[in-house]
Amino acid sequence: TSSNNNNNVSTVFCCGDHACIRKILLLSKKKMSWGELLRVDPQELKFPLELKKQVSCSLQLSNNTENYIAFKVKTTNPKKYCVRPNTGIVLPRSTSDVTVTMQAQREFPSDMQCKDKFLLQSVTASPGTTPKDINADMFNKESGNLVEECKLRVIYVSPPQPPSPVPEGSEEGSSPRGSVSENGNFSTSDSAFVPRIYGDSQEQSSEANSLISKLTEEKTSAIQQANKLRQELELMKHESNKSRGGLSFLFFVLVGLFGILLGYILKKT
Repeated sequence: TSSNNNNNVSTVFCCGDHACIRKILLLSKKKMSWGELLRVDPQELKFPLELKKQVSCSLQLSNNTENYIAFKVKTTNPKKYCVRPNTGIVLPRSTSDVTVTMQAQREFPSDMQCKDKFLLQSVTASPGTTPKDINADMFNKESGNLVEECKLRVIYVSPPQPPSPVPEGSEEGSSPRGSVSENGNFSTSDSAFVPRIYGDSQEQSSEANSLISKLTEEKTSAIQQANKLRQELELMKHESNKSRGGLSFLFFVLVGLFGILLGYILKKT
């Protein structure tokens, strides 16, 4: 090892020694900044929390280099989350999607805070590498591999509030109802709505009254006809008692008509 104090530059010489090579790699690793291999979007995992329901969110991994990049996703709570795929290869100048699914939760956390973390590791792979070729040694820093790491945190999103129920009698596209002011008076937006309700009520009341009046007239007419037939029947009975031949055929006809009319009246009422 030789050093140049004037230029403050250190140079390392070695002759194929593995320890020396590892040292060089470790020094190079310190200069690597996050995002040189893969860009992750978004950098937070947001889950809309719903009880007894699985929820998912996606990550997009972008490879802006000319190399094959291998990645691996880890979590502090593997029983709670399912990552697909948890390892893979992102081809040069391309993207890959990762889906993280949170298992169904039985209750809401008291403070809606989550301490779970995710770690995305990425390394440069040889051209032509496939997901089947990925192994744990590729992400082993102790072996001198340059491993880029991105930490992701989990955020719970409150479930959406259900829409307020539509007031009974309102229709889609109708003008919205205004609110009642503190003094009990309707606001300006209600001035057009109140007469509309009042007018509809009057129209319905008028139709009901007309129908009731018509039914009453029909009932009165039917009763009058029934009374008239009853009088004729009594007259026929009186005349038949005087005659020797008994009840005539006309009497039976009148009785039948009276029964039909009476059944009609009872059905109407």
